[in-house]
Amino acid sequence: MSTWANLGLQDSASPLMEQLIFFHDHALLILVMITVLVGYLMFMLFFNNYINRFLFHGQLIEMIWTILPAIILLFIAFPSLRLLYLLDEINEPSVTLKSIGHQWYWSYEYSDFNNVEFDSYMIPTNEIANDGFRLLDVDNRIVLPMNSQIRILVTAADVIHSWTIPALGVKVDGTPGRLNQTNFFINRPGLFYGQCSEICGANHSFMPIVIESVPVNYFIKWISNNLNS
Repeated sequence: MSTWANLGLQDSASPLMEQLIFFHDHALLILVMITVLVGYLMFMLFFNNYINRFLFHGQLIEMIWTILPAIILLFIAFPSLRLLYLLDEINEPSVTLKSIGHQWYWSYEYSDFNNVEFDSYMIPTNEIANDGFRLLDVDNRIVLPMNSQIRILVTAADVIHSWTIPALGVKVDGTPGRLNQTNFFINRPGLFYGQCSEICGANHSFMPIVIESVPVNYFIKWISNNLNS
């Protein structure tokens, strides 16, 4: 999760987020190079004393400053398109999780396991434990197996919501009457925090999301306990 003075992106917990960070660094390097070049040219204009009153056009330089930006845009566009298709790919999921957005909480369904379902509310500040995170912890966490392909289906019961986990590189809008899907792969155990990233209405208050990533055998035990209860 993000902490104070964290200027960069969160540490990735999925291959998709790793690729997003790589693309961010790639695009940022190109932007820095362009900024330095344009800044240098603008700065040197202040000290340019050359005057040529017969210079009316420069076709060569105009060709260069037309073609060069087009080539630079290609260096951004091709990795961006590759990543866009990677984010939309569904690879034989092991577990399907359905998330339904409500004001002001999420409902979850594990439809693969005889419809295990529960609601997830934010824990109020006056009830949170000493080791909890204010405005981020929930009473029922999502438990998912690590090293497994997870498919998530997202919808909403009232207004538009957005199911977002930055560490996993996942952001899916939940729209009433529509079912959106994406997939992710958690490559390490831990707790991963997110929030609804839409302005869902007046007095909107975070709607936090907490994923607890566990080994597969622990996930099977958790599912078995929920089925028995």
